[in-house]
Amino acid sequence: MKGAGAPAMKNSFLYDSGLFSFLDIRFAAFISGLDKGRHDREIMLSAALLSRNQRMGHICLDLPSLADQCISEKSAKGIRCPKSADWIRILENSPVVGKAGDFRPLILDEKQRLYLHRYWEYEQHLAEEIRKRIPAVREKRDLSGLKEKLEQLFPSRNPEETDWQKVAVFTALTRRFCVISGGPGTGKTTTVARILALLTETGGESPPRIALTAPTGKAAARLQEAILREKERNAFPIRFSGEASTIHRLLGTVPGSADFRHHAGNPLHTDVLIVDEASMVDMALMSKLLQALPRHARLILLGDKDQLASVEAGYVLGDICDTGNVHSFSPSFCRAVREYTGQSLNCAAKGEETEICDCIVHLQKSYRFQDAGGIRQVSREINRGKGAGCLEMLQSGKYPDVSWTELPPSRDLGSRIRGRVKQGFADYMKETGNPPAVFQAFQQFRILCALRRGPYGVEEVNRLCEQILMEEGIIRPEGTWYAGRPVLITRNDYHLQLFNGDVGIALPDRKDGLRVFFPAEKQGFRKFNPLRLPDHETVFAMTVHKSQGSEFDRILLLLPDRDAPVLTRELLYTGITRAAFSADIWGREDVFKTGVSRAIRRTSGLRDALWETSGTEVKG
Repeated sequence: MKGAGAPAMKNSFLYDSGLFSFLDIRFAAFISGLDKGRHDREIMLSAALLSRNQRMGHICLDLPSLADQCISEKSAKGIRCPKSADWIRILENSPVVGKAGDFRPLILDEKQRLYLHRYWEYEQHLAEEIRKRIPAVREKRDLSGLKEKLEQLFPSRNPEETDWQKVAVFTALTRRFCVISGGPGTGKTTTVARILALLTETGGESPPRIALTAPTGKAAARLQEAILREKERNAFPIRFSGEASTIHRLLGTVPGSADFRHHAGNPLHTDVLIVDEASMVDMALMSKLLQALPRHARLILLGDKDQLASVEAGYVLGDICDTGNVHSFSPSFCRAVREYTGQSLNCAAKGEETEICDCIVHLQKSYRFQDAGGIRQVSREINRGKGAGCLEMLQSGKYPDVSWTELPPSRDLGSRIRGRVKQGFADYMKETGNPPAVFQAFQQFRILCALRRGPYGVEEVNRLCEQILMEEGIIRPEGTWYAGRPVLITRNDYHLQLFNGDVGIALPDRKDGLRVFFPAEKQGFRKFNPLRLPDHETVFAMTVHKSQGSEFDRILLLLPDRDAPVLTRELLYTGITRAAFSADIWGREDVFKTGVSRAIRRTSGLRDALWETSGTEVKG
């Protein structure tokens, strides 16, 4: 017992702080054991903080920001971190901590950031793969007729405004790395379809091999559908092998392993890779994807840099785009864009340009929302961190597509949302023998929540919705499964080809009884016995995180009655922009303004690796 009690005594200051999970503390004890007890407290604290940071989405631990700071959470017993010089000295002298390139459990880089070794490697490989693709393509591509082709593809609407879709096409044609960012309805997939058409057209007898992928099955299916729709509508000569797939499926999962079949030694067979919903891809997965991409291949990332970050560690798209900072294009890029597209751009001052700027295009015109509409205006103010201005817009009544309602007490929530729930879901069960009509009606409305648990969380709101719809006679639950139960898949099942984020609805089937219908990737529906489904949950309401990539006619966004760390401007922006026609926000003013003021900040070195070094490679 004495041996078992010793570690507990050493760990007691970690337990008492209330900051750390059991896993954090066990990891700290393991690292301290490797350190052979030389600096128990400092090494254990460093390891526990690093583990905690990983859980919170950070890639590393920024030591200078914590040095000599007192940190605490649930307990009055705070922990004071060592002074910066002492902390660095202890880590540098520990056998468990190495420098860049060392094979040690922990890595301390030159900017005093502490990493788990595998995440340091993920970041290094990802930065290297992106940097290799930043310079303009060396091959000679005929761009002489590009201006005329672009005018055919994107007829001029307002000659006085920059057509960012044309700029995006030029960027993708002249570089092997391109980011096309933009909010909902800004034409990202329309633009990429035209890029693929031009790449195919100029490929001669050997058109490029094109692969389409996304982090979820739902997003992959939507990407494929959008590309095929553009291809058929405009008779584009696009050819891509197979179907759009999730990133995991594209790389080839290895059962029981975190590795994939495709990697640097066995690269993907593709010349052009399109990744949609890139904001949802975490550091580890993006790193593995780029390592598996052939050196010659083009990579085009599509996404909204202002959306929520990935659930797992990293803020990859935000770091790549240097979100929060404004940059201009290099003079040489501006000259080339004007020559070949006729578009004029703002150029960076001499010495301020970084070449990665020339790889990132932000589409700014929305074809879904009117510029003068409330959804567009409020989402812009949220991105600018203007909470008071947002509330003024929401409460003014000036914009019919957005509204604000003061959050009712939790005891009254059921009665207050009854009308919205009844109206929103009244029609979806009217034609149970017609799955397309059921799904179309169900897509018209959704309740979005910031949290999973609590009186305003998804679990409680789904329970209230089921109760209301049962009392209104819209659904008739007789157990867990009933006709009309909508479910969201929460775990990938590659055997059934059901993926995290897929939504199905249980409907009566004449031949098989109650079955859960899911839209097929091409057309029609697939149906499953409810007992065969992977992990799932009821989805009258869903978290904003799970709603990413979805679009509904109307949404009701429920905020909690108190502040929570997850409540950020990115969450509010993502939630509001899921609505195509109207968004109702229920919340408390102080909670809303605090959320708007809080931006996602995830610690990593990727931003520095791309933006501080790329400037040395600027040409012209």
